Amino acid sequence: MSSPAYKRILLKLSGEALMGELQYGTDAERIAAIARQVSLIRDCGVEVAIVVGAGNIFRGVKGVAGGIDRATADYMGMIATLLNALPLQDALEKMGTNTRVQSALGVSEIAEPYIRRRAMRHLEKGRVVIFAAGTGNPFFTTDTAAALRAAEIRAEIILMAKNGVEGVYSADPAVNPDAQFIPEITHMEAIERRLRVMDSTALALCMENDMPLNVFNMDDDTNISKIISGVRVGTLVTTSTGDG
Repeated sequence: MSSPAYKRILLKLSGEALMGELQYGTDAERIAAIARQVSLIRDCGVEVAIVVGAGNIFRGVKGVAGGIDRATADYMGMIATLLNALPLQDALEKMGTNTRVQSALGVSEIAEPYIRRRAMRHLEKGRVVIFAAGTGNPFFTTDTAAALRAAEIRAEIILMAKNGVEGVYSADPAVNPDAQFIPEITHMEAIERRLRVMDSTALALCMENDMPLNVFNMDDDTNISKIISGVRVGTLVTTSTGDG
């Protein structure tokens, strides 16, 4: 990779992207594979921040369905993101990639507090920064946290890693075999068509900040490197068509 297409990116990892073939929890081989991809592009001079979800451990929506108060369930989900951030940090550092975890909730024994300027300084020094605990507030998803953090650290693009899905489709391909793959779409079109890119709050935040998204399949170990090299992979979501 002689000249990366992006200098600073934010990688959004859903909890499901960390499960591999498991039904629950984190798969060590999958985490190691992600760490290799991240280390590779970091070594090419790309500054990498990561936001992790926790759908592989706990979903606030399911907690509410089980009778838990919504705010309480969301806080439980935020704590669960730390259970994904720490093994990812460990895998990255075993590969020689200096990594910092910053949490939006106070857990000083295991992670730094989220401080924007400190996060940007870590990135400038070549460290990977993992943002955990979402925004630190209930009623907001980790998708919204990704959109917020990307804008705050001035990332050039958000890479949205999906588990077994090539990008954005006109419908859920797991349910509708006639769903059409969409190579490029605008934030507004995605909101209006209620496509499963990210939640509407996150999409609106990306649109307001002119933040492009690249939705791609995490199962292919070469996809992140391809995107960083400027190769079109998955679906590009921009403020206006033709931006990419």
